[in-house]
Amino acid sequence: MRYANRIDANQNDIVNTLRECGATVRIVSQGDGIPDLLVGYQGYTILMEVKDGKKPPSARALTPAEQKFFDEWRGGMVVIVNSVEEAIDVLKRCK
Repeated sequence: MRYANRIDANQNDIVNTLRECGATVRIVSQGDGIPDLLVGYQGYTILMEVKDGKKPPSARALTPAEQKFFDEWRGGMVVIVNSVEEAIDVLKRCK
């Protein structure tokens, strides 16, 4: 089942903050379980799935397609971020 592409309320803030930190960010959310953001930072490539941390946990659950992608991904870092702070923490792990 394909879900409509929705942008979480915090996605723009996360994208802007990542860029302010020096990351290259491309919004690639296109459904099919592919994470929302492709982030390049200090030689690392990160796939970020953005969830709205203000929503209850049940509303932040991965869709079946997203879960399948996470389970099958064999490349670099793929993470879920619920806030600007979590996105910054991911960048800190790249140092």
